[in-house]
Amino acid sequence: MTGSTEGATGSAEAGAPLVLLCVRDQSAARAVLEAAGAALRGRTVVNATSTAPGDARANAADAETRGYRLLNAAVLTPTPTIGRPEGTVLLSGDAEAVAAHEATLRALGTVRHVGADPGRAAAFDAALLDLFWTTVHGCLHALALARAEGISGAELAPYAQGLPRLLPPLIDRFAQRADDRRHPGDHSSLASAEAGLAHVAHTARARGLDTSVLDAALAVTRRAVGAGHGSDGVSALVDLLAGQPSSRVAGQPGHRTTEQPGPGQPDTPPTGPATAPGTRRRPAARPR
Repeated sequence: MTGSTEGATGSAEAGAPLVLLCVRDQSAARAVLEAAGAALRGRTVVNATSTAPGDARANAADAETRGYRLLNAAVLTPTPTIGRPEGTVLLSGDAEAVAAHEATLRALGTVRHVGADPGRAAAFDAALLDLFWTTVHGCLHALALARAEGISGAELAPYAQGLPRLLPPLIDRFAQRADDRRHPGDHSSLASAEAGLAHVAHTARARGLDTSVLDAALAVTRRAVGAGHGSDGVSALVDLLAGQPSSRVAGQPGHRTTEQPGPGQPDTPPTGPATAPGTRRRPAARPR
């Protein structure tokens, strides 16, 4: 359902119990839904347009008043994967509507219903895009900093390739600590993160690079340290960013605040491949 006029839209969903909507943005989606009008009554619309969670909920509420069901969809994988098993689409909204059209929806790829809240798929999408774009910015900023110091992208890349391999266990660990709202600083602390960020920002600024994103991250970290969380783990920033208090563990008997890695895998393990020429491996976020 991609018609831009009322006539085209009407023909797109005529007689179809299931309608797929995927347009540029929320404004375009609303225009298409408004143009379709009563033609949608009794049908199920799957809106795969990128929308904010609040907009997805408002769209679903409006659909209910107009007599049709609206499911929100978030496409998590690149366009070429759609229609293949590796394509992943999250759906949120009425579970009965998902079940009624599950066989058809599977043509999109791997489809998962993540809850009755219509905004839940959009929330997953926004959180994952947050991770993706901040990661991409970090990569590009690192390449700019390397260039400013006379290091080519090709020279930096073998070492940078080691970082993605560190993320899966780190994400799992941080996710568990975020859910528990407990952030031990036994592997690395906010105080050490502050020092590491300050070092990188200083180095980049000395070369005239734009450090606005680094400065923002440093400001948040310093605010946490200033609030007495310097010995807490880096994951404590989740609570600060969300405006929610965490369960303090730093300073309790038996709690280690050293920055040296404890048993098991550290929060900030070494970066880069072991075979990179002419290097001595050192912790990625280790402050100098």
